[in-house]
Amino acid sequence: MSLLVNDTKAKVKLKQRSPLMKDLIRDKWMYFMLLPGVLFFIIFRYVPMYGLIIAFQDYKPHLGMMNSPFVGLKHFTRFFSEPQFLDLFRNTALLAVYNLAFFFPLPIVLSLMMNEVRREKFKRFVQTLIYVPHFVSWVVVVGVFYMLLTTEGGILNELLFVITGEKIAFLLEPDWFRTMIVTQSIWKEVGWGTIIFLAALSGVDLQLYEAARMDGANRWRQMWHITLPAIRSTIVILLILRLGSFLDSGFEHIFLMLTPTNREVGEVFDTYVYVKGLTQSQFSYSAAVGLFKSVVGLVLVMGANWLSKKFGEEGVY
Repeated sequence: MSLLVNDTKAKVKLKQRSPLMKDLIRDKWMYFMLLPGVLFFIIFRYVPMYGLIIAFQDYKPHLGMMNSPFVGLKHFTRFFSEPQFLDLFRNTALLAVYNLAFFFPLPIVLSLMMNEVRREKFKRFVQTLIYVPHFVSWVVVVGVFYMLLTTEGGILNELLFVITGEKIAFLLEPDWFRTMIVTQSIWKEVGWGTIIFLAALSGVDLQLYEAARMDGANRWRQMWHITLPAIRSTIVILLILRLGSFLDSGFEHIFLMLTPTNREVGEVFDTYVYVKGLTQSQFSYSAAVGLFKSVVGLVLVMGANWLSKKFGEEGVY
């Protein structure tokens, strides 16, 4: 009798697990394709988190992480009490807000415009054209802008001189620093940012547009009542994910644009960590600054995800 009961239980468990196993077997190559991405995040995102313990230590390379003395919140206290902290936070936050306000909506607008193009060859040509800058390094981008904006033979400055008789030191004046950073980010990445939105738009049911046309809706009405609601969840998710890197200004980009005259408005957390960590070997202190950035990003993501669910959206988790 007991054998019969055990056999019955085993069959029930097998039946309960079989749908999952069938899915794994059926979609095994899909899961296999996920493997490189999973390994990337494990190796380059999760494993390095072990090194965060040096933010709470007075780390000495010759002692290692396990033997370096524990100092608690000493480095965080020092960071928050630094006179430079408020300037760093202001510069980083302003750049983040400008990017969020001016850069984030542009891929959406560009995707909506591309979605209205009916000639496929022209559409593919434009897509290829706007994707190319993404593959150009920041060194090249900054070099191009330097050649355009420098007062020593820059094309735009020469044109300004012909029109107004004056030249503007775009690369040296602090007032132009944030404008140039946002402009360069837009030129380089806005086309690449349309990929996800165009993919979302490709899944919109065409019958909805046909029904709207029969009801007399013009192209603007179709975009407002069909297209935008169709990609609303995608917009919300990407906005939440972007908030996770709110204080990440992009070290390479900012570092290449810094000059002694614009450092007052251009010094951000990323460049500050580089100076303190690599040039001055203050590893524990720079780790504390980096951890602070990560915590702020985590709080913003969790808060934005909570708000999105509060307003009826899906959210990230």
